[in-house]
Amino acid sequence: MALSDLDRTLISDCLSHKSRAWEDFVDRFTGLVLHVINHSAQSRAIMLSNADREDLAAEVLLTIIRNDYQVLRDFRGEASLATYLTVIARRVAVAQLLKTDQSVSLDRATAESVAQPSDTEQRITDKEEVQRLMGQLDSSEAAVVRMYHLEGKTYQEIGRTTGMPTNSVGPLLSRARAKLRSAEQSSL
Repeated sequence: MALSDLDRTLISDCLSHKSRAWEDFVDRFTGLVLHVINHSAQSRAIMLSNADREDLAAEVLLTIIRNDYQVLRDFRGEASLATYLTVIARRVAVAQLLKTDQSVSLDRATAESVAQPSDTEQRITDKEEVQRLMGQLDSSEAAVVRMYHLEGKTYQEIGRTTGMPTNSVGPLLSRARAKLRSAEQSSL
């Protein structure tokens, strides 16, 4: 879809710093930015509070206005503005989510090691349980689950590594998770 006249005018007004141009831009695209943030978090099984969501949206908007609207200056108009902003919002959101998720994981790991400094036996048991559950999956499912949940790879990275279409990764993960839940329930 080509760039609409409304979006062309909106970009021009922002770049020329017209009164209320940025406010109009924010009004028009905040819903899109929030949708992308929600989808990015959900696809990575990350729960966001409203404050987290607002912080991510602010980071996306700051990225757009940084360096005197460099993101808008770089827009070539080969796609719709909404499509372009979706890509920008996703990149910013994913980068922030991964950064936050890694720091939370590090904090959690540190807290666990402080709380149970010599609990090697429990870790071995947990590892054996994970291996047992992963054994319930066929090799391709186990590989995808390992890459996504343990290695933190994206659907695209998994697709490239395994040779499967990117849009097949999500459904495979869902089926694998259902099998793991079922295996876990039957062992209780």
